[in-house]
Amino acid sequence: MKLPPFLIILVLALAGCSAEPEAQKAPAIKVDGDVAVLAEPDKATFLKLAVVEKDKGGTLHLPGRLVWNEEKTVRVFAQVGGRVQSIAVDIGAPVKIGQPLAILSSPEYSQALADARKARADAQVATQALERNRVLREAGVVAEKEWQQAEAAAIATKAEAERASRRVADLGGEGDGTYTLRSPLAGIVVERNLNPGQEFRPDQSGSPLFVITDLTTLWIQLDAVETDLARLKKDEPLLIESKQYPGERFKGIIRHVADFVDPNTRTVKVRGEVPNTDRRLKGEMFVNALVELEPNAALRVPAAAVFLFGKQRYVFVEEATGRYRRQAVEAGTERDGLIDIYAGVQEGDKVVVEGCLHLLKYFKPESKPEPVAEKQADK
Repeated sequence: MKLPPFLIILVLALAGCSAEPEAQKAPAIKVDGDVAVLAEPDKATFLKLAVVEKDKGGTLHLPGRLVWNEEKTVRVFAQVGGRVQSIAVDIGAPVKIGQPLAILSSPEYSQALADARKARADAQVATQALERNRVLREAGVVAEKEWQQAEAAAIATKAEAERASRRVADLGGEGDGTYTLRSPLAGIVVERNLNPGQEFRPDQSGSPLFVITDLTTLWIQLDAVETDLARLKKDEPLLIESKQYPGERFKGIIRHVADFVDPNTRTVKVRGEVPNTDRRLKGEMFVNALVELEPNAALRVPAAAVFLFGKQRYVFVEEATGRYRRQAVEAGTERDGLIDIYAGVQEGDKVVVEGCLHLLKYFKPESKPEPVAEKQADK
């Protein structure tokens, strides 16, 4: 017999009400203190593990920049004002000590030459006068006072002649009235900041007329974090890598580690020296420095295994398949994707590398301590 539609709906509704409720699904992970236990240990494959190992050394990577070796670099300024008549060298030119760089027309230099020549002439006249007074003094013709005056005049003029001569010597020595700007260092001209006809004064602030450096060595300026200080020592070797020369490494050496930490960046300046006899490396080039590190007493785990819970750092240690203990650790710095561990785990332990956050979400957040004032008020 065919039932009416409303009776079919009524039968189905009564059948649904009489059905037993579905059993509540058991949680996938249970937490017992600091231990997380999987309800189905055979499904623990979603967790990736790594073995705690001893430190095997490694490589410290530091960003750096190549600059001129300041111990072999000179910035040339003119000591007198004037006008540029001609330029003897250009950027990239090798120069020797004393080689002319530029010829300047300088009234100041001409005046210095005239002063020196006049001072020498005055000194000569004073010396001759002193000799005449000496003869007359011995003959009893000249009084002692006149002799002393002549002697003082000779000494004063001689001192002035020496001063004027030193001034001319500092400016490059005697000349024809033009001032020759010379190189005080053998090296390469890496910067030139003057043009023919340009006028300047020595009291003007600005760039040096020439920068000359010895390019056979360069300095490398490095920025190291505070935790790297113990591993960076003077005279330790380092290697230089540059994007301009992929696959190549250049040898260098650490020359100086700064005695203070930059308060803004919290980094320490480290200076190294790099041979550059073939001049392939260039000033202001960005590079990476590699410092080989010796093994230390710490254990090492992948950085992904360490997490922060509250104010403490932890790892999950596998006690058995599907059973993981949240273990507090004393962690150090990260290097090459691994973190130094000084306490909390042992060599050979297995720690969770992938899946830590999934386990961690089953732990309750640490409760905050009740303020002391509120406790006293309750009493």
